[in-house]
Amino acid sequence: MKLLHIVPVTGDVITPGMLEFLAEPLDKDTVLVTEQIKKGPASIECGYDEALASPPILEICGQAKELGCEGIFINCFGDPAVEAARELVDMPVFGGFVPGALIASGLADRFTIITVLDNVVRMIHSNIAKLGLSSKLGSVRVVNMPVLELGHQDELYRQLTIQSIKAVEEDGAQAILFGCTGMIGGTQTIYNGLLEKGYDIPVIDPAQTSVKMIETCVKLGIKPSRMTYLPIPDKERV
Repeated sequence: MKLLHIVPVTGDVITPGMLEFLAEPLDKDTVLVTEQIKKGPASIECGYDEALASPPILEICGQAKELGCEGIFINCFGDPAVEAARELVDMPVFGGFVPGALIASGLADRFTIITVLDNVVRMIHSNIAKLGLSSKLGSVRVVNMPVLELGHQDELYRQLTIQSIKAVEEDGAQAILFGCTGMIGGTQTIYNGLLEKGYDIPVIDPAQTSVKMIETCVKLGIKPSRMTYLPIPDKERV
């Protein structure tokens, strides 16, 4: 199986470590085909960034079949262009948000999302409401680190641990979901930090959860509903 992995930003964010991390939960015969947009924002941290990134994302989505891919992962927690892509292609398409949020809500009555900056908090609340999970969201917290600085993993993990503990103690969180697909590799570290405080709760990485969900959909032969995501009308677009 081949899955198309779209990097929806122009910044220097793709490393061998990230690609290895994404592939960890996948079956050995599943291959990620990585394509990065060439025009758009260096990172996605607001609605404006999402809008700029959407046209080149959709252009790459349109190439999925000729690349031999059966599913698409748009590597961003904000889900840029995901719904439009489902109209464009006839295969499973997920960003980083929905699979992680559904898993968190399925494993706990109340969960907290920890994201990068205040700029994206409104977007997260909007997506949570659209998914119908507002009653299960305990809080949205931030580490106050821009996406392009998440490579400083020691500081990232320190802030994630601090905010996770506060989420449990102050917001009643019973599960933690990272609110950025660039927070790679930190789930076990944050879980251990919580466990030291006596809090045995799941810590969920959205990127790995999403690629595994896409792989599972392909294996089960299921794809987005054509009664929800109707095919694109045939007309001129300049």
